[in-house]
Amino acid sequence: MIPYRPEIFTDFAQEAHKVALTNALEEVRQALGKSYPLLLEGIPVMQEQTFSSINPSQKDEVIGHVSKATAEQARRAVDHAHEMFPAWAYTSVYDRAAVLFRAAAKMRRRKHEFSSWLMLEAGKTAAEADADTAEAIDFMEYYGRQMIALSETANAKLTPLPGELSELQYLPLGTAVVIPPWNFALAITVGMTTAALVAGNTVVLKPASATPVVAYHFAKLLEEAGLPKGVLQYVPGSGSEIGDVLVDHPHTRLISFTGSKDVGLRIFAKASVLQPGQKWLKRFIGELGGKDAIVVDQDADLEEAAVAIVGSAFSFSGQKCSACSRAIVHEAVYDEVLERCVALTEAFTVGHVEDIKVNTGPVIDEAAHQKILTYIDIGKQEGRLVAGGRKGSDAGYYIEPTIFADVDAKARIMQEEIFGPVLAFSKASSFDEALAIANDTDYGLTGAVFTRNGLHAKKARDVFHVGNLYINRKCTGAIVGAHPFGGFNLSGTDSKAGGPDYLLQFTQPKLISEKL
Repeated sequence: MIPYRPEIFTDFAQEAHKVALTNALEEVRQALGKSYPLLLEGIPVMQEQTFSSINPSQKDEVIGHVSKATAEQARRAVDHAHEMFPAWAYTSVYDRAAVLFRAAAKMRRRKHEFSSWLMLEAGKTAAEADADTAEAIDFMEYYGRQMIALSETANAKLTPLPGELSELQYLPLGTAVVIPPWNFALAITVGMTTAALVAGNTVVLKPASATPVVAYHFAKLLEEAGLPKGVLQYVPGSGSEIGDVLVDHPHTRLISFTGSKDVGLRIFAKASVLQPGQKWLKRFIGELGGKDAIVVDQDADLEEAAVAIVGSAFSFSGQKCSACSRAIVHEAVYDEVLERCVALTEAFTVGHVEDIKVNTGPVIDEAAHQKILTYIDIGKQEGRLVAGGRKGSDAGYYIEPTIFADVDAKARIMQEEIFGPVLAFSKASSFDEALAIANDTDYGLTGAVFTRNGLHAKKARDVFHVGNLYINRKCTGAIVGAHPFGGFNLSGTDSKAGGPDYLLQFTQPKLISEKL
Protein backbone atom coordinates (compact mmCIF):
# COMPACT_ATOMS: atom_id res chain seq x y z
CA MET A 1 0.00 0.00 0.00
CA ILE A 2 1.47 3.33 -1.05
CA PRO A 3 1.70 6.05 1.61
CA TYR A 4 -1.23 8.45 1.88
CA ARG A 5 -0.92 11.68 -0.06
CA PRO A 6 -3.66 14.34 -0.37
CA GLU A 7 -5.48 14.52 -3.68
CA ILE A 8 -4.15 17.22 -6.00
CA PHE A 9 -6.61 20.00 -6.83
CA THR A 10 -7.59 20.46 -10.46
CA ASP A 11 -6.00 23.39 -12.26
CA PHE A 12 -8.87 24.92 -14.21
CA ALA A 13 -6.49 27.34 -15.91
CA GLN A 14 -5.71 24.39 -18.16
CA GLU A 15 -8.15 24.17 -21.03
CA ALA A 16 -8.37 20.39 -20.91
CA HIS A 17 -9.63 20.48 -17.32
CA LYS A 18 -12.20 23.15 -18.13
CA VAL A 19 -13.47 21.07 -21.04
CA ALA A 20 -13.66 17.95 -18.88
CA LEU A 21 -15.70 19.78 -16.26
CA THR A 22 -17.99 21.31 -18.90
CA ASN A 23 -18.66 17.86 -20.34
CA ALA A 24 -19.39 16.46 -16.88
CA LEU A 25 -21.80 19.33 -16.17
CA GLU A 26 -23.63 18.61 -19.40
CA GLU A 27 -23.99 14.93 -18.47
CA VAL A 28 -25.21 15.74 -14.97
CA ARG A 29 -27.69 18.26 -16.35
CA GLN A 30 -29.29 15.43 -18.32
CA ALA A 31 -30.09 13.76 -15.00
CA LEU A 32 -31.72 16.77 -13.33
CA GLY A 33 -35.27 16.36 -12.10
CA LYS A 34 -35.09 12.62 -11.48
CA SER A 35 -36.72 10.92 -8.50
CA TYR A 36 -34.58 9.28 -5.82
CA PRO A 37 -35.56 6.45 -3.44
CA LEU A 38 -34.67 5.68 0.13
CA LEU A 39 -32.10 2.92 0.55
CA LEU A 40 -33.84 0.97 3.28
CA GLU A 41 -33.17 -2.57 4.47
CA GLY A 42 -30.94 -3.15 1.46
CA ILE A 43 -33.45 -2.16 -1.22
CA PRO A 44 -34.52 1.09 -2.91
CA VAL A 45 -37.89 2.36 -1.69
CA MET A 46 -39.76 5.03 -3.65
CA GLN A 47 -42.13 7.19 -1.63
CA GLU A 48 -45.24 9.05 -2.69
CA GLN A 49 -44.21 11.88 -0.39
CA THR A 50 -41.11 13.63 -1.71
CA PHE A 51 -39.28 16.93 -1.36
CA SER A 52 -37.35 18.79 -4.02
CA SER A 53 -33.69 19.74 -4.03
CA ILE A 54 -33.22 23.17 -5.62
CA ASN A 55 -30.30 24.77 -7.45
CA PRO A 56 -29.45 27.81 -5.28
CA SER A 57 -27.84 29.55 -8.26
CA GLN A 58 -31.05 29.21 -10.25
CA LYS A 59 -33.84 28.63 -7.79
CA ASP A 60 -36.45 27.68 -10.40
CA GLU A 61 -34.37 24.63 -11.33
CA VAL A 62 -35.01 21.31 -9.55
CA ILE A 63 -32.01 19.07 -8.98
CA GLY A 64 -34.09 16.09 -7.97
CA HIS A 65 -37.22 14.85 -6.23
CA VAL A 66 -36.19 12.89 -3.13
CA SER A 67 -38.25 10.32 -1.26
CA LYS A 68 -39.08 11.39 2.26
CA ALA A 69 -38.67 8.83 5.04
CA THR A 70 -41.41 8.46 7.63
CA ALA A 71 -40.82 8.02 11.35
CA GLU A 72 -41.65 4.33 11.04
CA GLN A 73 -39.13 3.91 8.22
CA ALA A 74 -36.49 5.68 10.30
CA ARG A 75 -37.10 3.15 13.08
CA ARG A 76 -36.85 0.30 10.59
CA ALA A 77 -33.59 1.71 9.25
CA VAL A 78 -31.98 1.63 12.70
CA ASP A 79 -33.39 -1.84 13.40
CA HIS A 80 -32.02 -3.23 10.15
CA ALA A 81 -28.63 -1.59 10.65
CA HIS A 82 -28.57 -3.18 14.10
CA GLU A 83 -29.29 -6.58 12.53
CA MET A 84 -26.53 -6.11 9.97
CA PHE A 85 -23.97 -5.07 12.56
CA PRO A 86 -22.54 -8.46 13.67
CA ALA A 87 -21.65 -9.59 10.14
CA TRP A 88 -20.05 -6.26 9.23
CA ALA A 89 -18.24 -5.98 12.58
CA TYR A 90 -16.62 -9.39 12.02
CA THR A 91 -15.57 -8.50 8.49
CA SER A 92 -11.80 -8.08 8.52
CA VAL A 93 -10.30 -4.62 8.83
CA TYR A 94 -8.55 -5.16 5.50
CA ASP A 95 -11.77 -5.96 3.68
CA ARG A 96 -13.54 -2.96 5.20
CA ALA A 97 -10.64 -0.69 4.22
CA ALA A 98 -10.66 -2.17 0.71
CA VAL A 99 -14.22 -0.91 0.22
CA LEU A 100 -13.00 2.62 0.98
CA PHE A 101 -10.02 2.30 -1.35
CA ARG A 102 -12.21 1.06 -4.20
CA ALA A 103 -14.72 3.85 -3.56
CA ALA A 104 -11.92 6.43 -3.56
CA ALA A 105 -10.62 5.12 -6.87
CA LYS A 106 -14.10 5.23 -8.41
CA MET A 107 -14.68 8.77 -7.15
CA ARG A 108 -11.30 9.86 -8.47
CA ARG A 109 -12.27 8.63 -11.93
CA ARG A 110 -15.62 10.43 -11.63
CA LYS A 111 -14.25 13.52 -9.90
CA HIS A 112 -15.79 16.07 -12.29
CA GLU A 113 -19.16 14.32 -12.14
CA PHE A 114 -19.33 14.62 -8.35
CA SER A 115 -18.03 18.18 -8.50
CA SER A 116 -20.80 18.99 -10.99
CA TRP A 117 -23.43 17.77 -8.55
CA LEU A 118 -21.89 19.99 -5.88
CA MET A 119 -21.90 23.00 -8.19
CA LEU A 120 -25.55 22.54 -9.07
CA GLU A 121 -26.96 21.35 -5.75
CA ALA A 122 -24.78 23.25 -3.24
CA GLY A 123 -23.91 26.34 -5.28
CA LYS A 124 -20.15 25.79 -5.17
CA THR A 125 -17.77 27.31 -7.70
CA ALA A 126 -15.69 24.91 -9.77
CA ALA A 127 -12.66 25.34 -7.50
CA GLU A 128 -14.66 24.93 -4.27
CA ALA A 129 -16.47 21.87 -5.64
CA ASP A 130 -13.21 20.32 -6.81
CA ALA A 131 -11.69 20.84 -3.35
CA ASP A 132 -14.78 19.28 -1.74
CA THR A 133 -14.52 16.20 -3.95
CA ALA A 134 -10.76 15.95 -3.38
CA GLU A 135 -11.32 16.04 0.38
CA ALA A 136 -13.90 13.26 0.10
CA ILE A 137 -11.33 11.11 -1.71
CA ASP A 138 -8.74 12.00 0.92
CA PHE A 139 -11.00 10.92 3.78
CA MET A 140 -11.51 7.47 2.28
CA GLU A 141 -7.84 6.96 1.48
CA TYR A 142 -6.74 8.25 4.89
CA TYR A 143 -9.28 6.48 7.10
CA GLY A 144 -8.69 3.16 5.35
CA ARG A 145 -4.99 3.38 6.14
CA GLN A 146 -5.62 4.66 9.66
CA MET A 147 -7.91 1.75 10.53
CA ILE A 148 -5.36 -0.77 9.30
CA ALA A 149 -2.62 0.97 11.30
CA LEU A 150 -4.82 1.08 14.39
CA SER A 151 -5.43 -2.66 14.25
CA GLU A 152 -1.81 -3.56 13.47
CA THR A 153 -0.11 -1.36 16.06
CA ALA A 154 -2.50 -1.64 19.01
CA ASN A 155 -0.41 -4.17 20.90
CA ALA A 156 2.72 -2.06 20.62
CA LYS A 157 1.08 0.36 23.04
CA LEU A 158 1.01 -2.25 25.83
CA THR A 159 3.70 -2.91 28.41
CA PRO A 160 4.62 -6.61 28.27
CA LEU A 161 4.59 -8.61 31.51
CA PRO A 162 6.39 -11.91 32.18
CA GLY A 163 4.07 -14.89 31.89
CA GLU A 164 1.21 -13.02 30.25
CA LEU A 165 0.14 -12.44 26.67
CA SER A 166 -1.89 -9.25 26.31
CA GLU A 167 -3.78 -8.01 23.29
CA LEU A 168 -5.61 -4.75 22.63
CA GLN A 169 -8.43 -4.77 20.09
CA TYR A 170 -10.34 -1.77 18.75
CA LEU A 171 -13.89 -2.99 18.32
CA PRO A 172 -16.75 -1.21 16.55
CA LEU A 173 -19.55 0.23 18.64
CA GLY A 174 -22.74 -0.64 16.76
CA THR A 175 -25.12 1.44 14.67
CA ALA A 176 -24.05 4.99 13.90
CA VAL A 177 -26.55 7.70 12.98
CA VAL A 178 -24.71 10.10 10.68
CA ILE A 179 -26.17 13.59 10.20
CA PRO A 180 -23.91 15.65 7.91
CA PRO A 181 -24.24 19.30 6.81
CA TRP A 182 -25.03 20.75 3.41
CA ASN A 183 -21.99 23.04 3.14
CA PHE A 184 -19.54 20.19 2.50
CA ALA A 185 -22.22 17.93 1.11
CA LEU A 186 -19.74 15.40 -0.22
CA ALA A 187 -16.53 15.72 1.84
CA ILE A 188 -18.01 15.79 5.33
CA THR A 189 -20.74 13.29 4.42
CA VAL A 190 -18.08 10.92 3.10
CA GLY A 191 -15.74 11.50 6.04
CA MET A 192 -18.33 10.94 8.75
CA THR A 193 -19.86 7.93 7.01
CA THR A 194 -16.71 6.08 6.01
CA ALA A 195 -15.03 6.63 9.38
CA ALA A 196 -17.94 4.82 11.00
CA LEU A 197 -17.98 2.08 8.37
CA VAL A 198 -14.27 1.28 8.27
CA ALA A 199 -14.29 0.98 12.06
CA GLY A 200 -16.92 -1.77 11.65
CA ASN A 201 -20.09 0.12 12.50
CA THR A 202 -23.23 0.09 10.43
CA VAL A 203 -24.64 3.48 9.39
CA VAL A 204 -27.98 5.20 9.07
CA LEU A 205 -27.28 8.26 6.93
CA LYS A 206 -29.70 11.16 7.13
CA PRO A 207 -28.39 13.59 4.50
CA ALA A 208 -28.85 17.34 4.72
CA SER A 209 -32.22 18.32 3.27
CA ALA A 210 -30.62 20.91 0.97
CA THR A 211 -28.17 18.44 -0.60
CA PRO A 212 -29.63 14.91 -0.60
CA VAL A 213 -28.92 14.08 -4.24
CA VAL A 214 -25.12 14.15 -4.09
CA ALA A 215 -25.36 12.08 -0.88
CA TYR A 216 -27.46 9.49 -2.75
CA HIS A 217 -24.84 9.18 -5.47
CA PHE A 218 -22.19 8.64 -2.80
CA ALA A 219 -24.29 5.92 -1.14
CA LYS A 220 -24.63 4.14 -4.49
CA LEU A 221 -20.89 4.51 -5.07
CA LEU A 222 -20.23 2.60 -1.84
CA GLU A 223 -22.47 -0.21 -3.05
CA GLU A 224 -20.57 -0.31 -6.34
CA ALA A 225 -17.34 -0.51 -4.33
CA GLY A 226 -18.56 -3.64 -2.55
CA LEU A 227 -20.26 -2.40 0.61
CA PRO A 228 -22.88 -5.05 1.46
CA LYS A 229 -26.43 -3.80 1.01
CA GLY A 230 -28.05 -2.85 4.29
CA VAL A 231 -24.80 -1.89 6.03
CA LEU A 232 -25.64 1.66 4.99
CA GLN A 233 -29.23 2.95 5.17
CA TYR A 234 -29.98 6.19 3.30
CA VAL A 235 -32.99 7.94 4.86
CA PRO A 236 -33.51 11.53 3.75
CA GLY A 237 -36.30 13.38 5.45
CA SER A 238 -37.33 16.20 7.71
CA GLY A 239 -35.27 16.57 10.86
CA SER A 240 -38.41 17.47 12.79
CA GLU A 241 -40.08 14.22 11.70
CA ILE A 242 -37.30 11.63 11.85
CA GLY A 243 -34.41 13.27 13.71
CA ASP A 244 -35.61 12.43 17.20
CA VAL A 245 -36.54 8.91 16.12
CA LEU A 246 -33.00 8.25 14.94
CA VAL A 247 -31.35 9.80 18.00
CA ASP A 248 -33.69 8.25 20.58
CA HIS A 249 -33.75 4.73 19.16
CA PRO A 250 -32.35 2.27 21.74
CA HIS A 251 -30.32 0.52 19.03
CA THR A 252 -28.52 3.74 18.10
CA ARG A 253 -25.02 3.45 19.54
CA LEU A 254 -23.48 6.73 18.41
CA ILE A 255 -24.49 9.94 16.69
CA SER A 256 -22.06 11.78 14.44
CA PHE A 257 -23.36 15.28 13.73
CA THR A 258 -22.08 18.36 11.95
CA GLY A 259 -24.30 21.42 11.92
CA SER A 260 -25.62 24.27 13.99
CA LYS A 261 -24.89 24.78 17.67
CA ASP A 262 -28.56 24.75 18.69
CA VAL A 263 -29.36 21.50 16.89
CA GLY A 264 -26.14 19.88 18.10
CA LEU A 265 -26.78 20.77 21.72
CA ARG A 266 -30.29 19.34 21.46
CA ILE A 267 -28.97 16.07 20.02
CA PHE A 268 -26.28 15.94 22.71
CA ALA A 269 -28.89 16.32 25.42
CA LYS A 270 -31.23 13.73 23.93
CA ALA A 271 -28.42 11.25 23.40
CA SER A 272 -27.68 11.34 27.14
CA VAL A 273 -31.14 9.98 28.02
CA LEU A 274 -31.23 6.23 28.61
CA GLN A 275 -34.06 4.68 26.57
CA PRO A 276 -35.93 1.46 27.49
CA GLY A 277 -33.90 -1.49 26.24
CA GLN A 278 -30.74 0.55 25.75
CA LYS A 279 -27.59 -1.11 27.12
CA TRP A 280 -24.99 1.59 26.55
CA LEU A 281 -24.20 5.25 26.89
CA LYS A 282 -24.60 6.72 23.42
CA ARG A 283 -21.56 8.46 22.04
CA PHE A 284 -21.92 11.93 20.50
CA ILE A 285 -19.39 13.26 18.00
CA GLY A 286 -20.26 16.86 17.22
CA GLU A 287 -18.92 19.76 15.16
CA LEU A 288 -21.13 22.76 15.91
CA GLY A 289 -19.74 25.77 14.08
CA GLY A 290 -17.52 28.72 14.78
CA LYS A 291 -17.06 32.46 14.98
CA ASP A 292 -13.58 32.53 13.58
CA ALA A 293 -11.14 35.43 13.76
CA ILE A 294 -8.04 36.54 11.93
CA VAL A 295 -5.74 38.71 14.03
CA VAL A 296 -3.40 41.13 12.24
CA ASP A 297 -0.39 42.43 14.15
CA GLN A 298 1.18 45.81 13.44
CA ASP A 299 4.29 44.30 11.83
CA ALA A 300 2.46 41.73 9.66
CA ASP A 301 2.68 41.38 5.90
CA LEU A 302 -0.48 43.40 5.31
CA GLU A 303 -1.09 42.26 1.75
CA GLU A 304 -0.92 38.60 2.74
CA ALA A 305 -3.22 39.32 5.67
CA ALA A 306 -5.80 41.13 3.54
CA VAL A 307 -5.85 38.39 0.90
CA ALA A 308 -6.28 35.75 3.62
CA ILE A 309 -9.07 37.68 5.36
CA VAL A 310 -11.10 38.16 2.19
CA GLY A 311 -10.50 34.64 0.94
CA SER A 312 -11.40 33.10 4.29
CA ALA A 313 -14.47 35.30 4.69
CA PHE A 314 -16.08 35.15 1.27
CA SER A 315 -15.11 31.92 -0.49
CA PHE A 316 -18.31 29.88 -0.82
CA SER A 317 -20.11 32.99 0.44
CA GLY A 318 -18.80 32.51 3.96
CA GLN A 319 -20.70 29.23 4.36
CA LYS A 320 -17.93 27.39 6.15
CA CYS A 321 -17.71 26.76 9.88
CA SER A 322 -14.06 27.81 9.55
CA ALA A 323 -14.80 31.03 7.63
CA CYS A 324 -13.33 34.28 8.92
CA SER A 325 -16.21 36.37 10.21
CA ARG A 326 -14.10 38.65 12.46
CA ALA A 327 -10.99 40.62 11.49
CA ILE A 328 -9.22 41.97 14.56
CA VAL A 329 -6.52 44.42 13.51
CA HIS A 330 -3.95 46.44 15.42
CA GLU A 331 -4.87 50.12 15.37
CA ALA A 332 -1.53 51.10 13.79
CA VAL A 333 -2.40 49.24 10.56
CA TYR A 334 -6.19 49.06 10.87
CA ASP A 335 -7.07 51.61 8.19
CA GLU A 336 -4.61 50.19 5.70
CA VAL A 337 -5.81 46.60 6.14
CA LEU A 338 -9.45 47.66 6.02
CA GLU A 339 -8.93 49.67 2.84
CA ARG A 340 -7.18 46.79 1.12
CA CYS A 341 -9.84 44.29 2.18
CA VAL A 342 -12.57 46.57 0.84
CA ALA A 343 -10.77 46.84 -2.50
CA LEU A 344 -10.35 43.07 -2.76
CA THR A 345 -13.97 42.50 -1.78
CA GLU A 346 -15.29 44.94 -4.34
CA ALA A 347 -13.38 43.00 -7.00
CA PHE A 348 -15.15 39.78 -5.98
CA THR A 349 -17.63 38.61 -8.61
CA VAL A 350 -20.83 36.94 -7.44
CA GLY A 351 -22.90 34.89 -9.83
CA HIS A 352 -23.97 31.54 -11.25
CA VAL A 353 -21.26 29.04 -10.41
CA GLU A 354 -21.23 27.48 -13.87
CA ASP A 355 -19.42 30.63 -14.96
CA ILE A 356 -15.79 29.70 -14.29
CA LYS A 357 -14.90 33.38 -13.82
CA VAL A 358 -17.09 34.05 -10.77
CA ASN A 359 -15.41 34.11 -7.36
CA THR A 360 -18.39 33.00 -5.33
CA GLY A 361 -21.97 31.89 -5.82
CA PRO A 362 -25.23 32.00 -3.87
CA VAL A 363 -26.11 31.11 -0.31
CA ILE A 364 -27.85 27.81 0.08
CA ASP A 365 -31.59 28.59 0.33
CA GLU A 366 -34.31 31.10 1.13
CA ALA A 367 -34.04 30.65 4.90
CA ALA A 368 -30.30 31.35 4.84
CA HIS A 369 -30.84 34.28 2.47
CA GLN A 370 -33.32 35.94 4.80
CA LYS A 371 -31.28 35.24 7.93
CA ILE A 372 -28.13 36.78 6.44
CA LEU A 373 -30.00 39.86 5.21
CA THR A 374 -31.38 40.28 8.73
CA TYR A 375 -27.85 40.20 10.13
CA ILE A 376 -26.80 42.80 7.57
CA ASP A 377 -29.55 45.05 8.91
CA ILE A 378 -28.24 44.44 12.42
CA GLY A 379 -24.72 45.22 11.23
CA LYS A 380 -25.84 48.59 9.92
CA GLN A 381 -26.76 49.47 13.50
CA GLU A 382 -23.58 48.04 15.01
CA GLY A 383 -20.90 49.19 12.58
CA ARG A 384 -20.03 51.19 9.49
CA LEU A 385 -20.95 49.52 6.20
CA VAL A 386 -17.93 49.80 3.90
CA ALA A 387 -18.59 47.08 1.30
CA GLY A 388 -21.57 45.16 -0.03
CA GLY A 389 -24.69 45.06 2.07
CA ARG A 390 -27.14 44.23 -0.70
CA LYS A 391 -28.72 41.14 -2.17
CA GLY A 392 -27.91 40.19 -5.73
CA SER A 393 -29.94 38.83 -8.62
CA ASP A 394 -33.31 37.33 -7.71
CA ALA A 395 -32.57 34.39 -10.02
CA GLY A 396 -30.73 32.76 -7.13
CA TYR A 397 -30.00 33.31 -3.45
CA TYR A 398 -27.29 35.91 -3.99
CA ILE A 399 -25.84 38.30 -1.43
CA GLU A 400 -22.91 40.64 -1.93
CA PRO A 401 -19.82 40.05 0.22
CA THR A 402 -20.29 42.55 3.06
CA ILE A 403 -17.85 44.29 5.41
CA PHE A 404 -18.68 46.31 8.50
CA ALA A 405 -15.96 48.44 10.10
CA ASP A 406 -15.48 49.76 13.65
CA VAL A 407 -17.54 47.03 15.28
CA ASP A 408 -17.48 46.63 19.05
CA ALA A 409 -16.18 43.28 20.33
CA LYS A 410 -19.50 42.61 22.08
CA ALA A 411 -21.69 43.38 19.05
CA ARG A 412 -23.98 40.64 17.79
CA ILE A 413 -22.20 40.40 14.45
CA MET A 414 -18.96 39.82 16.40
CA GLN A 415 -20.51 37.16 18.63
CA GLU A 416 -23.15 35.21 16.69
CA GLU A 417 -22.53 32.76 13.86
CA ILE A 418 -24.05 34.22 10.70
CA PHE A 419 -22.88 31.59 8.20
CA GLY A 420 -22.83 33.95 5.27
CA PRO A 421 -20.69 36.56 3.51
CA VAL A 422 -20.59 39.06 6.40
CA LEU A 423 -17.29 40.21 7.93
CA ALA A 424 -16.88 42.46 10.97
CA PHE A 425 -13.73 44.55 11.51
CA SER A 426 -12.67 45.43 15.06
CA LYS A 427 -9.72 47.57 16.18
CA ALA A 428 -7.27 46.54 18.92
CA SER A 429 -4.79 48.79 20.71
CA SER A 430 -2.29 45.98 21.29
CA PHE A 431 -1.60 42.38 20.32
CA ASP A 432 -2.73 41.22 23.75
CA GLU A 433 -6.04 43.01 23.34
CA ALA A 434 -6.46 41.50 19.88
CA LEU A 435 -6.06 37.98 21.29
CA ALA A 436 -8.48 38.79 24.12
CA ILE A 437 -11.09 39.91 21.58
CA ALA A 438 -10.45 36.80 19.48
CA ASN A 439 -11.06 34.57 22.51
CA ASP A 440 -14.17 36.48 23.57
CA THR A 441 -16.70 34.16 21.96
CA ASP A 442 -18.62 31.01 22.80
CA TYR A 443 -16.84 29.19 19.98
CA GLY A 444 -13.28 28.00 19.44
CA LEU A 445 -12.95 26.38 16.04
CA THR A 446 -10.32 28.06 13.86
CA GLY A 447 -8.27 31.22 14.01
CA ALA A 448 -5.32 32.82 12.30
CA VAL A 449 -2.63 35.29 13.28
CA PHE A 450 -0.52 37.39 10.94
CA THR A 451 2.69 38.60 12.57
CA ARG A 452 6.43 38.77 11.98
CA ASN A 453 7.08 38.95 15.72
CA GLY A 454 8.27 35.59 17.00
CA LEU A 455 7.23 36.32 20.58
CA HIS A 456 3.75 37.26 19.46
CA ALA A 457 3.48 34.08 17.41
CA LYS A 458 4.52 32.11 20.49
CA LYS A 459 1.93 33.91 22.61
CA ALA A 460 -0.79 33.14 20.05
CA ARG A 461 0.19 29.47 20.16
CA ASP A 462 -0.20 29.54 23.94
CA VAL A 463 -3.35 31.58 24.45
CA PHE A 464 -5.42 31.74 21.23
CA HIS A 465 -8.02 29.16 22.31
CA VAL A 466 -9.05 27.40 19.12
CA GLY A 467 -8.79 23.84 17.88
CA ASN A 468 -7.09 24.87 14.64
CA LEU A 469 -4.69 27.81 14.79
CA TYR A 470 -2.91 29.03 11.67
CA ILE A 471 0.07 31.39 11.65
CA ASN A 472 0.48 33.64 8.61
CA ARG A 473 -2.08 31.77 6.50
CA LYS A 474 -5.85 31.78 6.10
CA CYS A 475 -8.12 30.08 8.62
CA THR A 476 -9.93 27.88 6.06
CA GLY A 477 -8.72 25.01 3.91
CA ALA A 478 -7.80 22.19 6.29
CA ILE A 479 -6.17 19.26 4.48
CA VAL A 480 -6.89 15.68 5.55
CA GLY A 481 -3.91 14.18 7.31
CA ALA A 482 -2.13 17.52 7.68
CA HIS A 483 -4.67 19.56 9.66
CA PRO A 484 -6.81 17.40 12.01
CA PHE A 485 -9.98 19.47 12.29
CA GLY A 486 -12.23 20.30 15.23
CA GLY A 487 -12.73 22.98 17.83
CA PHE A 488 -13.07 23.94 21.47
CA ASN A 489 -15.90 25.36 23.60
CA LEU A 490 -19.28 25.29 21.83
CA SER A 491 -17.65 24.47 18.51
CA GLY A 492 -18.15 20.83 19.44
CA THR A 493 -16.32 17.80 20.76
CA ASP A 494 -13.01 18.68 19.05
CA SER A 495 -13.28 15.46 17.06
CA LYS A 496 -10.18 16.19 14.92
CA ALA A 497 -11.60 14.83 11.68
CA GLY A 498 -8.91 13.85 9.21
CA GLY A 499 -6.43 13.20 11.99
CA PRO A 500 -4.80 10.12 13.57
CA ASP A 501 -7.14 10.08 16.59
CA TYR A 502 -10.47 10.44 14.81
CA LEU A 503 -11.30 6.75 14.39
CA LEU A 504 -10.87 6.11 18.10
CA GLN A 505 -14.23 7.81 18.62
CA PHE A 506 -15.93 5.15 16.47
CA THR A 507 -14.40 2.24 18.39
CA GLN A 508 -14.19 0.73 21.87
CA PRO A 509 -10.89 -0.82 23.01
CA LYS A 510 -10.97 -4.31 24.47
CA LEU A 511 -8.04 -5.70 26.45
CA ILE A 512 -7.47 -9.46 26.47
CA SER A 513 -4.77 -10.89 28.75
CA GLU A 514 -3.93 -14.60 28.86
CA LYS A 515 -1.74 -16.26 31.48
CA LEU A 516 0.89 -18.42 29.81
